[in-house]
Amino acid sequence: MSFSESHKFSAEGIAHIARIIDQINLGIWEYNTDTKEVKWSSGFYSALGYTPGEIECSYNFFFDQLLYYHDKQIFLKATHHPRQGGSPVAHIRLLTKQNGYQWFESTTQKHDAADGPVIYGVLTNINALKISQIRAAEAEFKSNEIGRIAKIGSWEIDTATMGLTFSKEMYDIFELNTQVKMSVEEAISFFEPQFRQVLTNVINDALNYCKPYDIELLFKTAKNNVIWVRSKGIPVINDHGKCITIRGIFQDIDSIKRKGITLQSSITLLDDQNKRLQNFAYIVSHNLRSHSGNLKFMVNLFEEAKLGEERTEIFSHIKTISESLSATMGHLDEIVRIQSEISRERKLLDFETIFNNVASALHTNIDRTNAVINTDFSGCPQVEYIPAYLESILQNLLTNAIKYKHPNRNPVINIATQKVGNDVYLVFEDNGIGIDMQRHGDQLFGMYKTFHQNSDSKGIGLFITRNQVEALGGSIQVDSTVNVGTKFTVRLV
Repeated sequence: MSFSESHKFSAEGIAHIARIIDQINLGIWEYNTDTKEVKWSSGFYSALGYTPGEIECSYNFFFDQLLYYHDKQIFLKATHHPRQGGSPVAHIRLLTKQNGYQWFESTTQKHDAADGPVIYGVLTNINALKISQIRAAEAEFKSNEIGRIAKIGSWEIDTATMGLTFSKEMYDIFELNTQVKMSVEEAISFFEPQFRQVLTNVINDALNYCKPYDIELLFKTAKNNVIWVRSKGIPVINDHGKCITIRGIFQDIDSIKRKGITLQSSITLLDDQNKRLQNFAYIVSHNLRSHSGNLKFMVNLFEEAKLGEERTEIFSHIKTISESLSATMGHLDEIVRIQSEISRERKLLDFETIFNNVASALHTNIDRTNAVINTDFSGCPQVEYIPAYLESILQNLLTNAIKYKHPNRNPVINIATQKVGNDVYLVFEDNGIGIDMQRHGDQLFGMYKTFHQNSDSKGIGLFITRNQVEALGGSIQVDSTVNVGTKFTVRLV
């Protein structure tokens, strides 16, 4: 008789099955809820490392001595109330003879017998499996915690469907609910416009040419927070060398990146300050030494001269050298003063008011050259700045534009302000004779550097302007074309 013909076994068959169960350490137990009678199979004892009769076979002994106290409610719920929200299967820990507490799976079944309701159960040792599951869960938890702490998420693109999947940490960085599903194109749209094509290109290269990538980009979250992120993608290929999946990480590096940018800015500023210090040292050592040498030489000539006319001529040279020395000392004093005034209180200044004061002081030069000055301060009408500095910057740039006008046309000077983010820009553009930036660009802001045959050129105005701008953390950029004009873009703050 085959199993398909009947579900009933002979007494001999049942005994044989029981022996097999005992040999594989599968424990069978029985509990009568009315009589409280308990029965354990040989396999039950064996599964715990005991021999039959070595421990007391009772309800109380099982609960008090074998079952781990924390698992009692789990076992009772599965055993007595499987239909009331519980499951007839429970994972519990039982105390073994040699190996301490181990994990077992308990499966129960109720049966109404003649002498009262009986609960049958099967115990299976699942310790190895359970431990591996716990370790896997711990590893996953640690991995998730590391990802959360380091702000690293993982993602994957299936090249067949172009489906995109995110880890929970990815959603955290995107500041999105985990229920939101996105396409690759939608995910790319979160990046700042200037970086979208960059990301699209590297993803296409990964798909088509199996090229990995590791890039840093600006990213805007769902809550409009703009942050720096690192995106790294690695193609997974099949046996034919074709990309079937792109897997990668996505990390919030905003804090690190901004610190790096600040550090680089500080390094650049220190480098510029060092160059200015070297320039200052050069002026002191070279110009003052030159003045003092010339002065000493003329004094010696004056002492040796016999004729009055000779002495008069030599004295005029001494006077010229003295005036030049005085001017140099004044310039050096101005440089020192700029650095010392950095800590002075900034005030909210009106561009138009300050410019009108400067233009009023230079009205003679403006009228003499028929200069046309167009101003537009609507982009940023006001700025927090040191008043003397802003007036000096406007005066030097306006004087420069008039002084270096083109000989064949009247000066046209356009002045405007802009605000980009938190930065305030002053843009100064003229149609003068321009500067050969390829030849003189690196010397443009040097002290006593002149590039035109203009008797009024001293080479000090732009040097002072740059020192004032950079002393307050700003920068100045120049674009110029010979015989076309010059444009100064000054980032004030």
